[in-house]
Amino acid sequence: MSGYKRMRRQHQKQLIALENKLKAEMDEHRLKLQKEVETHANNSSIELEKLAKKQVAIIEKEAKVAAADEKKFQQQILAQQKKDLTTFLESQKKQYKICKEKIKEEMNEDHSTPKKEKQERISKHKENLQHTQAEEEAHLLTQQRLYYDKNCRFFKRKIMIKRHEVEQQNIREELNKKRTQKEMEHAMLIRHDESTRELEYRQLHTLQKLRMDLIRLQHQTELENQLEYNKRRERELHRKHVMELRQQPKNLK
Repeated sequence: MSGYKRMRRQHQKQLIALENKLKAEMDEHRLKLQKEVETHANNSSIELEKLAKKQVAIIEKEAKVAAADEKKFQQQILAQQKKDLTTFLESQKKQYKICKEKIKEEMNEDHSTPKKEKQERISKHKENLQHTQAEEEAHLLTQQRLYYDKNCRFFKRKIMIKRHEVEQQNIREELNKKRTQKEMEHAMLIRHDESTRELEYRQLHTLQKLRMDLIRLQHQTELENQLEYNKRRERELHRKHVMELRQQPKNLK
């Protein structure tokens, strides 16, 4: 029986050793999966960071281009308005000269009016003409300012709309990237779950097989021990029977 007990202890050691081996295998498997999850998370973070830097660079580039375009647009308007103002002032100057000469001619042809009164009339005409031209110049400058402000606002609005479109595109790009990463993560976790369940099944099958093998071996050993015990008992009984026969008196034989 001592051999049988040793066998039982050996079987128990085999089961414990296998359980420890399977546990180590599962721990290694889970660690591998955890590293894969961490790698995916790190890669996702790096991808999002790269995307953010790219988007910032695009926005900064668009802002520089927009600022340059706006400045160029403003300069074009101001240059044209300066040209228009110069042409307008030259026209006023010519008109003033023509009017002044015309008044002088009219005064020279008028011999009935005293010279002093003529001078006063000429001065009054000049003053009225200068006042009219000043009002016309002020009106032109006002119109130019209104035109400048209106078109600059319109241009700024176009820039803002374009910038908003770029920002919306960046947001969509970021959301698409995050959605793709989430889908990849979900698929990875499903794959992890399946591989873990497959490993658990294989390990359970291996452990159950060893247990069944050991149980069969144990039963076989028990049967062999029982048969050996029965044979030994038969031999003992046979020897006892022989001894009893030998010890009987001869007259009884």
